[in-house]
Amino acid sequence: MVGRNRQSRKQRSSGAAAFVFMAFLIALLAGGVAAWLVLEPFGPTSETFVEVEPGTSTTHIGEQMQAAGVIRSRYAFQLLRLWKQGTLRAGEYRFDHPATAAEVYARIARGDVFTRAVTIPEGATIFDVAARLEQAGLGVRQDFLVSAAGQTGLVADLDPGAKSLEGYLFPDTYHLPRKATPEQICATMVHRFRAAAAQLGLQKDVHAVVTLASLVERESALDAERPLVASVFENRLAKGMPLMTDPAVIYGLQLQNRWRGTIYQSDLTRDTAYNTYLHKGLPPGPIANPGVRSLRAAMEPATTDYLYFVAAGANPQGHSLFSSSLDEQNRNVAGYRNAVKKAGGR
Repeated sequence: MVGRNRQSRKQRSSGAAAFVFMAFLIALLAGGVAAWLVLEPFGPTSETFVEVEPGTSTTHIGEQMQAAGVIRSRYAFQLLRLWKQGTLRAGEYRFDHPATAAEVYARIARGDVFTRAVTIPEGATIFDVAARLEQAGLGVRQDFLVSAAGQTGLVADLDPGAKSLEGYLFPDTYHLPRKATPEQICATMVHRFRAAAAQLGLQKDVHAVVTLASLVERESALDAERPLVASVFENRLAKGMPLMTDPAVIYGLQLQNRWRGTIYQSDLTRDTAYNTYLHKGLPPGPIANPGVRSLRAAMEPATTDYLYFVAAGANPQGHSLFSSSLDEQNRNVAGYRNAVKKAGGR
């Protein structure tokens, strides 16, 4: 009887050991499979895009990634969710090489969405902005121009009479989603303008300041000269003199689709609202999108008695020539023309 009980206990002990061993093997196998799913690189070798909509569950994101061939199994995402926690971010993601499920999960957790970069330089017009966006693969030029003309409500509190968003599309480098609409792009650029204006303390006379700043931007490439250029315009305005600035004339021609790439004498006599040779005062609105330095110069012009200048951009000597009288201006213009000849120009 005692021997039989000992034998029974040995059998039970042996069976329990076998069960534990099998459970260990299964756990080891499961762990190996999980590690393989999570850590073994997988995915496309060519460009693949996956759009994750706001509010998408982790389960559905895993299904999307598996369906797109980015990961082997959606279950890998479930495992990573249990392990890493965190929030997965919406947006469009680009995959172009094999990666581990852990890497894919990490990218979505930090919001490493695909964007296209586009740089809008200071002094760019809405036409320049539209062209750069199209070149960057961010829509069609004409669609942006229509949007920039139609979304003046974005700046209604700043410039109630704005005819377009010209002047308020702040120059900067933008990283925009591939599918961003013209309306979204306009809103992003205006938002950046508002941030810059707030930093500068620009709250009053926004229309006039931005319009003047756009003239300064187009007429001056040197930071130190911007306040001086602004002072020339302010002095001419105070005396009731026409501003006589070519960039404004050119902008009026662009609006009429008459700009030929070079300004001719006949252009200076063509009557547009932006012809500052024919019409006194500031033009009806901004002629470009100024940066911070030109905005600051328009807000705080230098104190001078200058009424004329030869712009640095046209001067081979590399700086603008300022004068207080027409005689002095004529001498500066003559000197400029001589410098052009010496430099090999006409």
